[in-house]
Amino acid sequence: MSDSEHGIRERQLLIVEDEARLREMLTQAAADVGFTVNAAASAEEALGIIGTLEALHVMILDLNLPGMSGIDLFERVHAERPEVQAIILTGYGDLDAARRAIRLQVVDFLTKPCPLADLEHALNQAWDRYLAATGVTVTEARRIQDVEREMILKALDRHGNHRAAAARELGISLRTLYYRLSQYEAEDRMRGGH
Repeated sequence: MSDSEHGIRERQLLIVEDEARLREMLTQAAADVGFTVNAAASAEEALGIIGTLEALHVMILDLNLPGMSGIDLFERVHAERPEVQAIILTGYGDLDAARRAIRLQVVDFLTKPCPLADLEHALNQAWDRYLAATGVTVTEARRIQDVEREMILKALDRHGNHRAAAARELGISLRTLYYRLSQYEAEDRMRGGH
């Protein structure tokens, strides 16, 4: 199975953040919007994880990691896997790092703590850029999303629209289910011209 085919089914994310509580929060937030998450506390640990992954699509990187910085890590990964997308997190503005991030075409440069909506937007933007970088067409990605939508709606129907039961059956969090349903409502409004 090619990386593109695998990537459509499982959106692989690597979070590299040395603050344990923030790493856990980022992991949960990313899982809630449909990413399969691996997490590391340092660039060195991340490199070990990357070596074991069949696919890697998006990275969330703390700028100021102990040892190798998040930008240095992404520069190294980007040299070998240019399709991988990155979101940089920082506790403060750093002009030099921002310039390097721009040069590396980082998806977003977020200041900690960032609102959850900003993180979700950056993750979705990173995924779209990954698809474009690998040549996966919007039509192919849309077909997978349509199958997912159908599965969610059928599960809701089987459970009399009881969302918690449908989420359990699907093996997703209730938050992920609500997120997907809000996406469907927005798409339906756009299609209906409202």
